[in-house]
Amino acid sequence: MQPNRREFFKKSAMGIAAGGVAYSAGCAPEVVQKPDGVDRLKLGVASYSFRAFDLEKTIEMTDKLGVGYLALKSMHMPLDLTEEEIKSRAARVRASGLALYGAGVIYMKSKQEVEQAFQYAAWAGLDTIIGVPAHELLPLVETKVRDYDIKVAIHNHGPGDDLYPTPESVMEKIIGLDERIGLCIDIGHTQRSGVSPAESIKLYADRLHDVHIKDVDQATKEGETVEIGRGVIDIVAALQALLTIQYKGVASLEYEKDKADPLAGAAESIGFVKGLLTVI
Repeated sequence: MQPNRREFFKKSAMGIAAGGVAYSAGCAPEVVQKPDGVDRLKLGVASYSFRAFDLEKTIEMTDKLGVGYLALKSMHMPLDLTEEEIKSRAARVRASGLALYGAGVIYMKSKQEVEQAFQYAAWAGLDTIIGVPAHELLPLVETKVRDYDIKVAIHNHGPGDDLYPTPESVMEKIIGLDERIGLCIDIGHTQRSGVSPAESIKLYADRLHDVHIKDVDQATKEGETVEIGRGVIDIVAALQALLTIQYKGVASLEYEKDKADPLAGAAESIGFVKGLLTVI
């Protein structure tokens, strides 16, 4: 069990005030003052968090969170735009100082949708497609990965998802395929499936291409997004797992709560993560 928010910050402050001396209490880890969180882990935003807003407002809010990376959802960069329009939107993100590294979640239910996804990603200059390809299309996806040298991070969606409910269900389908086809572990949906996000991160480290960070109020199908640190996920363990495996990808906040007014909750979530990364 992770320490509660008030207890965590109280003990963190005590440790920092003592000049970085480690503390140990209950379930809290021993801690010393560490570098700023963004220096230890690449933090970003999945733009679905700001789905009720246009691209300019999404860029503005992402910048306010103090993270360096952004992955766009189709409402912010539609898949059916022209090459010129896609390049223009990607350029607007990069001109803001944010690194546009990926897009998704992109569903691929047909050969045409696979081809569209890779052309879209190439025009936008993306490193990664966060996607959900149909099982029978995985051989075609592998061919496109080799043709374009673009990674595919398959996103698990938890209980009720027939394709990829858990990280394990993704791995079962991609074993033997090109290693650029890997996982986007959504720690919220993983927890809702009754699976430990931290253990999944460590178990599938060599195929982990993206991570969606969030918190949920229940480890059940009915679990819903809450601000990070207010839910049931062991966030300390998940972050420690990413640091342990020396994860080089982006950990992007996907904040699904408060669609019409998400910035406060998103800022609280990122702030909590950054705080943890200074002490764990």
